[in-house]
Amino acid sequence: MLSVILPAYNEEKMIPAAAEVIARIMDESGINFELLFVDDGSRDETWDQICLASKKDRRIRGVHFSRNFGKEAAMFAGLEQAAGDCCAVLDCDLQHPPEKLVEMYRLWEQGYEVVEGIKEDRGDESCLHRFAAKRFYGLISRATGMDMSSSSDFKLLDRKVVDSLNQMPERNVFFRALSFWVGFKKASVSYRVRERTAGESKWSTCSLIKYALTNISSFSSAPLHIITLLGFLMLAVSLVMGAIALVQKITGQALGGFTTVILLLLFSSSVIMISLGIIGYYIARMYDELKGRPRFIISETCGGKNNEG
Repeated sequence: MLSVILPAYNEEKMIPAAAEVIARIMDESGINFELLFVDDGSRDETWDQICLASKKDRRIRGVHFSRNFGKEAAMFAGLEQAAGDCCAVLDCDLQHPPEKLVEMYRLWEQGYEVVEGIKEDRGDESCLHRFAAKRFYGLISRATGMDMSSSSDFKLLDRKVVDSLNQMPERNVFFRALSFWVGFKKASVSYRVRERTAGESKWSTCSLIKYALTNISSFSSAPLHIITLLGFLMLAVSLVMGAIALVQKITGQALGGFTTVILLLLFSSSVIMISLGIIGYYIARMYDELKGRPRFIISETCGGKNNEG
C-alpha cells in the first residue's frame, strides 16, 4: 500500500481538490493507497475539510496538531502515522503534480527505495529568490556530498527508509537533506512546478530566511568554519597593518594614525560579534535538542479505524 502524506496549513480550499484528484489518479492506476493529511495547526477550516473528506472516503485519514509546528514536523508526523509499504510526500496545494506518483510507485516496484522528485524549473519565482535558493542548496549539497540543487520535498520512500528516518532522535530536522543522507537505492523523476489553483503561498521572505537558517544549522557546520576564515582574515589584516606601522616607526613617519586605529577596532569588533552570533545560534540549537521536547503534539485524528461513516 502507498501512503500519500500531505502537510497542510491554512489550505481549506485545496483539501477537497487534493483528495479528489489524488484518489482518482490512484484508482485509475490500480494502486492501493491511503491519503494522510497532516494539519499543521491551521487557523481556517482546513481540519473540518479533512474530517469531511475522511467521512466520504475511508482511505483518507487526518492528523491535527495542537498548534503550528512547521512543515518539517508535519512531514515527520505523516511518516510516523503512515501504514503503507512505501510513503510519498507532496504539497497539499498540488504544485507537485500528483500524476508523477504513479511513475514513482512503478520505480519503487522495480526495487528503488528512494524516488526523488527533481524540479525541471522552479516555477514563478523572483530572481532574488532563485539566487538565494541556489546559494542555500549549494551549501547543503557540500554538506551532504550530493547534488541537491533541484531537490524538493516531493519524493517516495520505501518502508525501511521511513523506519530509518523515524528512528532519528533529533528535533530540528531537514527532511529533504536527511532523505539524501540515509542512502539506499535511489531513482529520480523530473517534474515541473505548477501554479496554485486556489489559496496563496504561506511562505513569506522572513519565513524562508528562518527556514534556511534552521536547516543549515541542523545539517551543516559550515557557518562555524566561517569563524575560522574570519580569524585568518583578521590575522592577515593585522600583519599588513603591523608591518606598515613598523615601517612608519623606523622611518620616523609614525604620526597620527587615529583613522587606522578606529577602522581596525571597528573591523575586529564586527568580526568578533559576528562570530559570537554564529556560535550563539548553534548553542541555541543544541539547547533545543537537549530539552528533548517532541517535534509535534497531535491533538486530534480522524478517518481510518475511527471512521464509522
